[in-house]
Amino acid sequence: MPPRSPQRPEGEPALERYDVIVAGLGGMGSAAACELSRRGRRVLGLEMYAPAHDRGSSHGRSRIIRQAYYEDPAYVPLLLRAYELWEELERACGKSLLTITGGLMVGRRESGLVSGSVRSAEEYGLPYELLDAEEIRERFPAFAPTPETVALYEERAGFLDPEESVRAHLDLAAARGAELRFEEPVLRWKASGGGVRVETGRGAYEAGRLVICPGPWAPQLLGDLGLPLRVERQVMYWFEPQESLGRFPVFIWEPAGGDVFYGIPDGAYGGVKAAFHRVAGAICTPETLDREVREEEEVERIRGCLSRHIPALAGRCAHAAACMYTNTPDFHFILSPHPEHPNVSVAAGFSGHGYKFCSVVGEILADLATEGETSHPIDLFSPARFLKEV
Repeated sequence: MPPRSPQRPEGEPALERYDVIVAGLGGMGSAAACELSRRGRRVLGLEMYAPAHDRGSSHGRSRIIRQAYYEDPAYVPLLLRAYELWEELERACGKSLLTITGGLMVGRRESGLVSGSVRSAEEYGLPYELLDAEEIRERFPAFAPTPETVALYEERAGFLDPEESVRAHLDLAAARGAELRFEEPVLRWKASGGGVRVETGRGAYEAGRLVICPGPWAPQLLGDLGLPLRVERQVMYWFEPQESLGRFPVFIWEPAGGDVFYGIPDGAYGGVKAAFHRVAGAICTPETLDREVREEEEVERIRGCLSRHIPALAGRCAHAAACMYTNTPDFHFILSPHPEHPNVSVAAGFSGHGYKFCSVVGEILADLATEGETSHPIDLFSPARFLKEV
């Protein structure tokens, strides 16, 4: 027997009903809508901006993907499945979304970045090489490591195109029957044992299940959970090299006594996208995010970092853009059924390293919405770790 419709105010007409409503159609929400529609569910997707917009966190032309995951070995099974699903998406849409370049995790041998990457690779039998400073310079001549620097090299690392990936998921979802509504922000939602009701600026909708993928709007849409989420401003930069870089992989670099930074080869602006990772950014909301990037303060800071470690890359900054990290205190995700409403699933707090998981997160969210559980290992991401016991 289908679930009863949630109670509505007396005299209000019955609303059109869906199997699942997906709130937010960025990286995670577009993947969830795509997978749910593939499973034959009647899906309504709601998004406050245009498709594949640049107002949240699923933009910037490239996002690193890698398998030897320094953050925690528990991510590796999800990554292995994510690669499979990204390749399936490429075949389904006929577009290239995943570019394999190889990847370097650079730092001292005892650094969290290098040691954590080695630990994940060893635990799951992932192929890798550990290069010393001389081997780094020989293989990747643009890099200028200090003598004590080493790097884990992972051949399967590379990058994804976030905007094109979102479009691909949305196009497939629509082709499979999903109803996608843009420029229609979710204002509030309510769940009961009989289903869910979602209100937007244009109307109200009902469904048996709700999937919430709010990105940096998580503090507003998930305020009932009291999660300790912090939305921080981060800046991406695209630099034109001053000379040939030679062979150039994606990289993450943890210099001794310095801020972690990363780079991705990107032909759009003639060079490499580079940025600091998790530097202390200004706390913001999507509405208060400062999108102006300052040449003297911000561009010069990262150019100085590049001049020390990759001198050929410290040329003209061709472009810069602000984005947002929605961080949890431990930098692990929130990916779980809602603690109080089992017919609501939540995906939030991806903390600057979540985009590569969109494909598998979409599958997990579809599992939760259709089966109430998933076979994927997601215990690490339960919001219960932050919720105070009453």
